[in-house]
Amino acid sequence: MRILVVEDNVELAQWLQRNLRQQQYAVDWLDNGADADFALRSEKYDLVILDLALPRMNGREVLQRLRARQNATPVLVLTANNTIQSRVNELDEGADDYMAKPFEVEELEARIRMLLRRASGQPSPVLFCGDLSYNTNTREFRIEQQVLPLTPRERAVLEVLVRKTGATVTKQALAQSLFTLDEDVSTDAIEIYVYRLRKKLESSSARIMTLRGLGYLLRPAADDH
Repeated sequence: MRILVVEDNVELAQWLQRNLRQQQYAVDWLDNGADADFALRSEKYDLVILDLALPRMNGREVLQRLRARQNATPVLVLTANNTIQSRVNELDEGADDYMAKPFEVEELEARIRMLLRRASGQPSPVLFCGDLSYNTNTREFRIEQQVLPLTPRERAVLEVLVRKTGATVTKQALAQSLFTLDEDVSTDAIEIYVYRLRKKLESSSARIMTLRGLGYLLRPAADDH
């Protein structure tokens, strides 16, 4: 899952990057609103962590422009202005959640998990596809009760697919969820990760289907009949 952090406080931004990457998120960091607005028009993100007091374009305008484009990407607003009116204003502008500085990383991570669940239409923290389960809190995949050993990139691909079980996901969408702005987006690499995942899912009833020219689809094997 790919997250954009928009924060001009270098120390805070680097701290956020470090903690989120430890949780296996792909994280981009931008330090001003103008670059954030451009990135949100050209890139696909699963979540935005947005400071309000930004140079070149404030966070409120970044949020307004995002929503004006009918972009429903979840936005978690960060601000030092923790007044009731400020919270009301940002939620009314289209923010999905709100955190006042300073905050604890554990609460931030819990709010991120909640927003990602809400965005995928999955209120439960545990997602299923046949006997494959994914715990969004622990980021663990299991086949029945057995933990499925995965590399970070394999986990990232399977996470996108399981959140969209039964729906087609393009190679480009998978690549954008894996790679940051500093990395080359490789759709060829996606084929390698999918091949490895299929091998690891052989004992499971979950299957990754290839829809030629469209992408991949995760579904229970029973749906083949």
